[in-house]
Amino acid sequence: MMLEIDFESEEPIYTQIMNQIIEGIAKKELQPGDRLPSVRSLGADIGINFHTVNKAYQLLKQEGFILIHRQKGVVIRPDGIEKADAVYFEGLKRKLRPVVATSIARDVSCEEFQAVVKSLYQEILKQEEN
Repeated sequence: MMLEIDFESEEPIYTQIMNQIIEGIAKKELQPGDRLPSVRSLGADIGINFHTVNKAYQLLKQEGFILIHRQKGVVIRPDGIEKADAVYFEGLKRKLRPVVATSIARDVSCEEFQAVVKSLYQEILKQEEN
């Protein structure tokens, strides 16, 4: 899996790294137990400070996507990603709230919003099938 970093984006680089790794897991491009590059290696490959990669990895670890071992390095959780529970859904609602509010402020209907979400969901699933 190749990461594509947009250095002109308003989205922080560590967030881009996180989001692309999570999407790689969702698309099954990254499997449980797969190794990720070391912090220094990925930083050198992308041409960014290793502290930026470290921040992304630490947040991915915190969210339960990866494990970091001193000897084994960085791996996608071998036992898989935890399934969504009530705590996850509460966090999801918190994250979506400003997106929904912004959409409402821009006169996006509920149906239009749901269509966008459904389209994205299907896009990721279709890429998984390929």
